[in-house]
Amino acid sequence: MQLNKKLLSDLFGYFMRGLLLVAPFALTIYIISLALNFIDGLIGIKIPGLGIAILLTSITFLGYLGSTLLVRSVFDLTENLITKLPFISTIYYSLKELTSAFVGDKKKFDKPVLVIMNKEAQLHKLGFVTQKDLKTMNLPGSIAVYVPHSYNFSGDLFILPKEAVSPVDIASTEVMKFIVSGGVAGLQRPEEQDVREATL
Repeated sequence: MQLNKKLLSDLFGYFMRGLLLVAPFALTIYIISLALNFIDGLIGIKIPGLGIAILLTSITFLGYLGSTLLVRSVFDLTENLITKLPFISTIYYSLKELTSAFVGDKKKFDKPVLVIMNKEAQLHKLGFVTQKDLKTMNLPGSIAVYVPHSYNFSGDLFILPKEAVSPVDIASTEVMKFIVSGGVAGLQRPEEQDVREATL
């Protein structure tokens, strides 16, 4: 009986882990296909790529509208209403924070650093500074560094003294590619990238 309970518990754990891995991809593909099918249905013309072109143009136009004062105030009012909805507000703000970490003025993955993991063994890890002030956690002088895993959409968050990291003079996109590819993708410094682009 105890063995069956453990087996069921393990199976449930694996199922939940699998769900966490599959759900983001499945939901993303589902939402994009829904949006494209909806746009294609409105147009009524079957031209390959037209739906995605309209979707990208619409998002860009909404971004432009969002920068105007009137639309911004309506958007802020809608956001205030969302904060009053317990479950929905958690999902909304989590997605908003995650999106703003990659795009916009509050980008978090634009400060690549080299983290000293073991000074004697000269062991380092590449990561990104996500928080520079951790006084709220009673950790003055410490920072938060996110270290992505290779070939995966997960990573580790380290909290360490500022002295344990040093800035990397390489574009954050290059560093991210280098980490995610497990070091297979080569690193290029800004000047090397400029030279390569000039020779193309």
